[in-house]
Amino acid sequence: MTRNNLDNPLFLFIVLVIAITVNTIASIHFLLIMLAGIIFTAFYRCLKKRYLYSLTFVILAFLFIEINSGLKPFSLSLLSLFIYIFILPKVDNSTSYNLTNSYIYILFFYIGLIIMWSLSFGMDERIFLSLVVNLIIDLIFFGVFL
Repeated sequence: MTRNNLDNPLFLFIVLVIAITVNTIASIHFLLIMLAGIIFTAFYRCLKKRYLYSLTFVILAFLFIEINSGLKPFSLSLLSLFIYIFILPKVDNSTSYNLTNSYIYILFFYIGLIIMWSLSFGMDERIFLSLVVNLIIDLIFFGVFL
């Protein structure tokens, strides 16, 4: 696994603070969960590399986002852990290119988020469109900065 910006604890902390701030502001305009895919990627990196102190901050960032968006506490952390344990090993075995894997990981996270959101609150086209816009923003942000 190559080293990227999320391995730096200071950069990770700044990204988490920005994600919490953006989610607090964006929840007013109903952009549901901004930058959650980036936080999921940080969750994956922290578990893979065993950065447990950084993982604590990632889980706290997930907790702030969940409370702000109305989800149950630790639901995004449990979703991320489920994807890390059960889905990502299958994806790692089937593909070999590392950067493509990161985009696929974010896509799987948003698929799980759509399922979780529809079970919790119901789904209409406005929520689905907001989640797709958030997915596109996360993929662009991941491609440009990380």
